[in-house]
Amino acid sequence: MNRSPSASCHLFSCVMAILVASSLTAVTAGEQPAQSPSQPAGPSVITREQQADLTPDAVLQELLEGNRRFVQDDLTTRNHSARVREAYAGQFPKAVILSCLDSRIPVEDVFDRGVGDIFVARVAGNFVNEDILGSLEFGCHVAGARLIMVLGHTHCGAVQAAIDDVRLGNITPMLAKIRPALERPGAFSGEKTAANPEYVAHICRQNIRMAVDDIRRRSTILKEMEQDGSITIVGGYYDLKSGAVSLIDD
Repeated sequence: MNRSPSASCHLFSCVMAILVASSLTAVTAGEQPAQSPSQPAGPSVITREQQADLTPDAVLQELLEGNRRFVQDDLTTRNHSARVREAYAGQFPKAVILSCLDSRIPVEDVFDRGVGDIFVARVAGNFVNEDILGSLEFGCHVAGARLIMVLGHTHCGAVQAAIDDVRLGNITPMLAKIRPALERPGAFSGEKTAANPEYVAHICRQNIRMAVDDIRRRSTILKEMEQDGSITIVGGYYDLKSGAVSLIDD
């Protein structure tokens, strides 16, 4: 059946009127448009009093438990915007993590930590120099962190470059700080080249151990803090494939 243009316009007007009337009825009846739920606030930012009650062992266990949640894809829900506003007046972190520069290691997520929980220092190859040491001393001696973790990882490109003795611009003196790890005592049987993943893994671990030793050797402040039990200094090894962190023995 054909309708005239005027009849079609009249029908359209009637339909629109019905829709508007239905909307008004719904609002009158108390129905409201669906709204997305607000993000839960989650844990609050750590306070000075809470930091003072922490022990190095408790902080280490907290980090390892957080890493297990990360591996299981069960991270704590946090409102980061709210935590930023909470933390603006001061910071009382639990730990300092010295990590490699690698973009595949989201350090806060790796340990399921939020704003104000940890200091993170990054440098390719997670080695120690004067600036890093000063940052670690600030984090522990001044700001009260209870733990230092040197966090290396599998398939580290900086370690591979150090094994190959790459020479390029400022990368050369940077790699010179990693190369002593190749000379550390430690049995390894196999091809000692960057093409051998087992050797790379061996040197990655040796490099972590070297950084831990360097912190104790080159910082009297941190060495004494560890000796009196105020802090613990440990090495961690991050698996790029699984996301798991394992501790490295000295």
